[in-house]
Amino acid sequence: MEHDGQLELYAAVAVQLKEAHTRVRALQVPEGVRMALTRKLLVITAAAKHDLADAARRLEAFTADLDEGRIPEEDC
Repeated sequence: MEHDGQLELYAAVAVQLKEAHTRVRALQVPEGVRMALTRKLLVITAAAKHDLADAARRLEAFTADLDEGRIPEEDC
């Protein structure tokens, strides 16, 4: 039954990643900031292939940062 839990976690992470990508696209920020955020999401996506639980934690932290307005500055 552990496999079922893993599938549920995978499905939850997939939905959350999709929502996070949608949120990033909707942000009114400079393109450089949007690209940096998108790269972070792509790293989390890649991590999910190797360590789903870690990716879920990283995605939760990423989402919390967005919720709190902690968005990186654009590099000059």
